[in-house]
Amino acid sequence: QVQLTESGGGLVRPGGSLRLSCVSSETTYSGNNMGWYRQAPGKQRELVASLRSGRDARYADSVQGRFTIARDNAKNTVYLQMNSLNPEDTAVYYCFYKEGTTSYWGQGTQVTVSA
Repeated sequence: QVQLTESGGGLVRPGGSLRLSCVSSETTYSGNNMGWYRQAPGKQRELVASLRSGRDARYADSVQGRFTIARDNAKNTVYLQMNSLNPEDTAVYYCFYKEGTTSYWGQGTQVTVSA
């Protein structure tokens, strides 16, 4: 059973940066999709970024050019570098890993952007 553990969330001022990390308890394969969703209060969960080998990284339009996803397959870890944060980025960020038809989720990490 894959368990995903996120870290790196917190409170940051507008214009600041954070880096989220998500480590898997089991081996992750680069050909499987791995990435991040987020859910803001009162809104649906939305895809932020995802990455798998053989394909370009995929980003939500709202974060394109500000966020960067990366994977370290040797460490079974996916990262999300978030720059130029604004209050609209405030949400709980969830890591996911998809293996076949099964999706695994982390417990979520809160990101709050506020002055």
